[in-house]
Amino acid sequence: MPEAKGSRQDLTSCKKKQQPVHRTVSQICPPPRRPLTVADIRPGMENERLGVVRDSMFQNPLILKAELGKTRERSCSLPGIDFNYGLYTRGLDGGVPEAIGHWNAFKPQPIRSQELAPNYIAMNRGAVKAGLVTARENFLYRQLNFVRVSDKDERRVKKEPPFIPPNMTFGVRARPSTPLFDLLQHRYQQLWVQEQKAAQKAIKLEKKHKVILGKLYETRSSQLRKYKPPVRLDALWHMPHFQKVGPHLDTFPTEADRQNAMKAHRQERAVRQGTLRMGNYTHP
Repeated sequence: MPEAKGSRQDLTSCKKKQQPVHRTVSQICPPPRRPLTVADIRPGMENERLGVVRDSMFQNPLILKAELGKTRERSCSLPGIDFNYGLYTRGLDGGVPEAIGHWNAFKPQPIRSQELAPNYIAMNRGAVKAGLVTARENFLYRQLNFVRVSDKDERRVKKEPPFIPPNMTFGVRARPSTPLFDLLQHRYQQLWVQEQKAAQKAIKLEKKHKVILGKLYETRSSQLRKYKPPVRLDALWHMPHFQKVGPHLDTFPTEADRQNAMKAHRQERAVRQGTLRMGNYTHP
């Protein structure tokens, strides 16, 4: 019997040890780290400094360095644990008892009578009938006989409230659901391919049934329409008494020398300057 009791105790202890340990919220989301101070600095840390060191140095984000393997320090001090963030709203409406006790109905505001617009046509007509035509006289007449537009005038367009059916629902209509099944199957791609194949098939049938006309022969009217009469270029007119006048200066002794000089000139035209290629040579 003592052995059985000991074995049961061992089983219960093993079950207790195997139960998962639940972490608290403070362990899962630890509170933010507070600014460093001079007392927190240890030898070998990134923020270790030489000389005069003040606590304000560790509150400047431009000077503070990030520690290796740790979250970045905050440069501003936070209030204590008992501090509540946000605004505290005090209950001034009486709470649930007052809400249950009576109904806070909305008090309708009195409708103000809308001031009618002045009737300038009637006032101008009355001023003309009274013999008042100047601006000063018209102004004084309006001060004494001010007339407004009548609300019973049938010429005025009366705006009536629009008719709204009783079962009408206001708001934006909900967007239809996305067809995920068609998207996963590439259904839209298949439809597009089918449309392209159908279009190409229709084009081929149209070309097949298209009537091919025979060779077109040109008529005399079409040939005359394209014909361009040749333009005869006549020689320039010269005065008769200058046609038989020979040159006054001839620097070549013979005609053969003249032809040789012209041949040499034509050969050297590519390397000479000027419009007629009769100037200096282009190469140095």
